[in-house]
Amino acid sequence: MTTEIALTLTIIAAAVVLFATEKLRVDVIALIVLLAVALTGLVSPEEAFAGFANTAVITVWAVYIVSGALFKTGVADILGRGILRLAGTSEPRLIAVIMLTCGIMSGFMNNVGATAMLLPAVVGISRRAKVPVSRLLIPLSFSSLLGGKLTLIGTPANILGTSILADRGLPAFGFFEFVPIGAIFLGVGIVYMLLAGRHLLPVRESPDDRQAAYQLREYVSEVLVAPESPLAGRSLVESRLGADYELTVLAIEREGQVQTTLHLDTSIQPGDLLVVEGSVQNLMRAEQALRLKIGLDRVAELEQLEGDKAHLVEATLAPRSRMVEHTLGEMGFRTRYGFSVLAIRRYGEVIAERLREVRLQFGDALLLQGPRERLPTLQEGGDFLVLEPVTLELRRRHKAIIAVAIMGLVLTLVIVARFHISTAMVIGSVLMVLTGCLAMDEAYESIDWRTVFLVAGMLPLGTAMESSGAAQFLADLLLGAVGGLGPLAVLTGIYILVALITQPMSNAAAVVLIVPIAIDTALGLGADPKPFVLATILGAATSFLTPVGHKANVLVFGPGGYRFFDYTRVGLPLTVLLLIVTLVFVPVLWPLF
Repeated sequence: MTTEIALTLTIIAAAVVLFATEKLRVDVIALIVLLAVALTGLVSPEEAFAGFANTAVITVWAVYIVSGALFKTGVADILGRGILRLAGTSEPRLIAVIMLTCGIMSGFMNNVGATAMLLPAVVGISRRAKVPVSRLLIPLSFSSLLGGKLTLIGTPANILGTSILADRGLPAFGFFEFVPIGAIFLGVGIVYMLLAGRHLLPVRESPDDRQAAYQLREYVSEVLVAPESPLAGRSLVESRLGADYELTVLAIEREGQVQTTLHLDTSIQPGDLLVVEGSVQNLMRAEQALRLKIGLDRVAELEQLEGDKAHLVEATLAPRSRMVEHTLGEMGFRTRYGFSVLAIRRYGEVIAERLREVRLQFGDALLLQGPRERLPTLQEGGDFLVLEPVTLELRRRHKAIIAVAIMGLVLTLVIVARFHISTAMVIGSVLMVLTGCLAMDEAYESIDWRTVFLVAGMLPLGTAMESSGAAQFLADLLLGAVGGLGPLAVLTGIYILVALITQPMSNAAAVVLIVPIAIDTALGLGADPKPFVLATILGAATSFLTPVGHKANVLVFGPGGYRFFDYTRVGLPLTVLLLIVTLVFVPVLWPLF
């Protein structure tokens, strides 16, 4: 083993550990990898930063812009909700229609976007059909991963695998070349979920369920404002109940009338009954300092917070929410949106104390209380997905036909005119902006910059693996271990390797690491590299074993009330089944020799 190979393998091992521990953001890890291969001389400075100009990276951000336009014009809403209306109330039928709808949408837009589009509709349907939402959301997220294999632009992994083949001077995949195996994957996934998977799905409830209500009773109390209280005559902001005592006023009862729509200048009067949220310790402090009366005969219930104007609603953080890693206090949540946070569900646990100080994480589900008329504002802010149907007037529905026509033009340019996918997607992105389907600022906001920097930062590692001989070294190890058992055994080894490595890291990063090994292994066998690269891409799509395996899984974790191993129980048999499907169909559709 040469020094260059040892150095490359060390960087790979360190990257995998960093991805697995999640101590740093994935884009930061990718930039560290980029600097590592550059500073150690494994690649030149030009090669280190070439990833930012790579056609794969350009295609990825262009796909995000086109997806954003389909969202802003309501195309995906119209398609998704229209098809879901046909699903009825039967659980098997709901699962089949949801998975088929999301899978097809994921073929033409990013997986997380397709999941986010359908999530509120699926939650609403589950309530109307009286089917536990936990029976529907894992099928939703899994189908987005399966459907991403339908076209070249379905996931960044597809684009990357194709780009690496082209960079090596080998025949690459066409736009619709994935359709046969992608359709088989999606079809097998749906059949599995209907026959076996749905029997493994848990029956759980969401953040406004009995567990949340029970725990909230410990934090929601009623206090009486005595005539001599210093709060009498002050506004809510002047009372400093939140700033000094970490108490949130949720409602005010005055002369038998309950007021649930509150503002900073809402006044507190003697004799008011305040429904407040906060710990017992903070209530005791406020009682002594502000001369409040606690421990009344009546007990505050969540039903008191529902009214003609007020509403209890469940929401989860949107894929590119600005609230991630920020506290509610830092972002001025109540002032900005007009809602109070009653509880946060995170990884199966309900948090109901010191909510202003909790740093929000992607996947958190929040139980909110606030005015009904502010629901569209909460949804349109781009930070939250409201998990019930909300009428949004801000969609540019009159531009929907234009957006569909531009998407059709992109496909025509790729399939008929033989444009490179990056060129066609950039043309589509520019046309979406020029026709007003979305503004330029919205185009920037549509891009998942974390994924863009992840891909651009990891690509130099692929270059280093090839130039240092590390890819060939690992390929020789793989051939030595299973090569004697035949090409199918090698194909199995590659699939299992990438399926395992994609659990702690993104599928794009997994593809960058494994595709060079797959290519060199195939060449070592004297076989066509395409089926081996395809097995890598397909294995990278099997992020079913953990909720953190893919952002689509994380997105449904909180709303579904899932636990960590719910994904493993449902996803492990599916992963094994898809391995068998790969071994049966890939060699038939793409002969190994």
